[in-house]
Amino acid sequence: MSAKVRAAWWKRLLTWPFLLVAAVVVLVEDWLWDDLQRLAAALGRLPILRRLEAWIGRLPPYGALCLFAVPSLFLVPVKLIALYLLSHGQATTGIVVVVSAKVAGTALVARVFSLTKPKLLTLGWFAWLYGKVVAFKARLYGAIHATPVYRAAHAFSVRLRGRLRTWFAGRPGFLRRRYEVAKRWVRARKR
Repeated sequence: MSAKVRAAWWKRLLTWPFLLVAAVVVLVEDWLWDDLQRLAAALGRLPILRRLEAWIGRLPPYGALCLFAVPSLFLVPVKLIALYLLSHGQATTGIVVVVSAKVAGTALVARVFSLTKPKLLTLGWFAWLYGKVVAFKARLYGAIHATPVYRAAHAFSVRLRGRLRTWFAGRPGFLRRRYEVAKRWVRARKR
């Protein structure tokens, strides 16, 4: 085997695990960003949050930029707590804290970004940077989406979601059942 062929073989062998991790991260990030943004938007319909979101929409561009940075700053202490827990032998708790912070932080950043994006894009340098980041992300996703690992993981994800939809179809959810029970209880109490 020539040195060139051997180098290509090693490159493929060593990059495969990174591609697998990247494909999983892309799938999870896409799922978290879209679904958590919808969840945060639903929560934003609460009266107190509706007023807060209206206030956020009226912020000037640099005020919106400062507000956009706030969720990341709030996550630093949480990550330090998780690091402390991990270093003191509480691995499960530390991992739960990190994952919870990631999910909550993604929801908050996604919602704040959707609320502040129009104002942020009025800043020339931010619009330029945003365009570069979006283009880079598109190239990266294109490269990852072209890999057999991603295609297999995506196909599995689509099949799993379809099976879960079929399984949940026609079954009232846990919260819906609790709501119906509470509604019947309130009606019974009124009589």
